[in-house]
Amino acid sequence: MPEKKEIPMELKERLKCEYDKEWRSNLRKSISAKERMKIPRQKMPQRDPEERNKDFNEVNLGLQEKKAKLEAARCLDCANPTCVSGCPVSIDIPTFIKLVEKGDFIQSARKIKEANSLPGICGRVCPQESQCELLCNLKKATGIPVAIGNLERFVSDYEMTCENVYIPSIASPTGHKVAVIGAGPAGLTVAGELAKKGHYVTIFEALHLPGGVLIYGIPEFRLPKKVLMTEVEYLKKLGVELRMNFIVGVTATIDDLKKEGYKAFFIGSGAGLPNFMRIHGENLIGIYSANEYLTRVNLMKGYAFPEYDTPVLHGKRVAVIGGGNVALDSVRTAKRLGAEQAIIVYRRSRVEMPARVEEVNHAEEEGIEFHFLTVPIRYIGNENGHVKAMECIRMELGEPDASGRRRPIPVKGSEFMMEVDLAVVAIGQSPNPLIPKSNPNLKTGKWGNIEVDWETMETSMKGVYAGGDIVRGGATVILAMGDGRVAASAMDKYLRQSKKRKKA
Repeated sequence: MPEKKEIPMELKERLKCEYDKEWRSNLRKSISAKERMKIPRQKMPQRDPEERNKDFNEVNLGLQEKKAKLEAARCLDCANPTCVSGCPVSIDIPTFIKLVEKGDFIQSARKIKEANSLPGICGRVCPQESQCELLCNLKKATGIPVAIGNLERFVSDYEMTCENVYIPSIASPTGHKVAVIGAGPAGLTVAGELAKKGHYVTIFEALHLPGGVLIYGIPEFRLPKKVLMTEVEYLKKLGVELRMNFIVGVTATIDDLKKEGYKAFFIGSGAGLPNFMRIHGENLIGIYSANEYLTRVNLMKGYAFPEYDTPVLHGKRVAVIGGGNVALDSVRTAKRLGAEQAIIVYRRSRVEMPARVEEVNHAEEEGIEFHFLTVPIRYIGNENGHVKAMECIRMELGEPDASGRRRPIPVKGSEFMMEVDLAVVAIGQSPNPLIPKSNPNLKTGKWGNIEVDWETMETSMKGVYAGGDIVRGGATVILAMGDGRVAASAMDKYLRQSKKRKKA
């Protein structure tokens, strides 16, 4: 359950203002709260599993206008909208939903963008069920929350389809240059927020396309690249510059960028260092990290080889080790690449899986097999050095560990063999070590994460901020964006104060 937080005073004032509008009052009176609670949650249309598991087209099709307005009508228009406190970027959720109910979809999209520059992304991949929807008052009353994420996606897609993307007014130029390292969700958020405040922002990205984990990690069937690129184009229209194929720490250091006039920095370089289990045979051919596997397929279009010159091994019996969203993305990708058997091997039970319930359900519908309470202990190769099997052991659940989930314990004598010709290890990633190594004054934690002041996201280096997976390890897109919002506010204050100090 997300930590309950106070709604920012600025947002409280905006909410109060919106609630005073006549149309809100009329909408509230048009349907009673009792009637609203009787409206069933509108089901997200999706493609047939036997069709979709053979291609990379999007699974969820999005709500239609009529269903979106009906779903919005389920919102109780609460006097105390607790859903807002569950949103890491503090979107004015009640107002954007009431604008949907009213039928003013364009204004609803603009309302979301006051706090979130990437609504098309968040509406698809954010775990609303454990954040805003978890704290929805309708959920407390009926057990079934308003589909906030589905509505966010709807209004974003509507805006894109109408090609009526609103560009907010930009503050007068401040003359300050800001460097954002990494074009992932945290970096994109920081860039958009600071550009709106009048700062000149450059994003330095190591890859040839922006998006970070959004483009190399999340498959097309969950997040179409055209949606991501539309969001990136929006940031460009705000004045954000992107410099691709630029590795900070190699192409240039932070000190080099300071010489170019950059006054503040945000590090959002992610957690791109894959973790392995360090068991026998892990270096055999046919064993990938999820990071490499998904990057080859998603970013480098390995699924279209040889049209795109990025080879990726295709297996007939593929095992993916792990139980998170990355593991689900990997195994569903393997199925789409032709695997006859695509298997999740997870050391805990289904209840403990960190993956979103929707993604687990989609995987089951698509024919993915699940082997719970199982973990590989060694890989076996053939005469050509290619993996042909895994020796596994059964597990049982003991007492809860630090994560709150019950600790898996090996069952003695339960070893067995599982034939595989491809294995993908999806047990998490560690923070990218490049920037910390090239900046010895940057304080890091035990696991290589950059340490920050959580109130401002400032690092141990003055004027240098960080957020997202480089700080948290593997986390969610929306948490990274929340870090970006916090950092942008602090960076703006830092830059304006530095200007005052110069005048003094």
